[in-house]
Amino acid sequence: MSSPYRPVLRRGDDAPHTSASLGVKGNTRLTSSLGAILIVLLAAEGLTLLGVHQLLTWHVVLGMLLVPPVVLKVGVTSWRFAKYYLGDNDYRQKGPPFVLLRLLGPFVVILTLALLGSGIVALLAPASSRGAYLTIHKASFVLWFGCMTIHVLGHLGETIRHGANDLWRRSRRRVPGANARLGAVVLSLVLGVALGIAFIPQAHSWIR
Repeated sequence: MSSPYRPVLRRGDDAPHTSASLGVKGNTRLTSSLGAILIVLLAAEGLTLLGVHQLLTWHVVLGMLLVPPVVLKVGVTSWRFAKYYLGDNDYRQKGPPFVLLRLLGPFVVILTLALLGSGIVALLAPASSRGAYLTIHKASFVLWFGCMTIHVLGHLGETIRHGANDLWRRSRRRVPGANARLGAVVLSLVLGVALGIAFIPQAHSWIR
């Protein structure tokens, strides 16, 4: 789940840069690190589907853990999207989005929000109306899975290249703001854990 931008002029961390280009690189790093984390969390969530009736509590906890990182990821990529289409020179130099990924982007966002939102509403809704939301949850998952598979494969290279750059001493110094980016990621995970714990009673009510 990384950036949808194909490089036209490659600008490595060792290349000369301005404060504006550092902003682009920082955005790329944050997007990539979030993408790497979300791939792991989504894989773990997918494993709970193998025995969702027995692993429902874990399914709910992991689903809620995903919410803050997903919101942060949508915000970061939306910022890059807006900067590019508003004509920012540094974002323009990264090149236009791949056509397929550009077309899929809005669907990935909408289906992800629909998937998470319907799951949350199903947990909170009265028992008499849970069935309808669960149907939406299942249907959105089928569509989401297809779009997300293409999305992840399309961005996997950049995620691998930049996802851990803020963790290593040598590479983190090349782009200022590493601590802030890592702090934002950690905070999103902490909030996700808190949400997951808060929703355990709702998961237990479903089991009952």
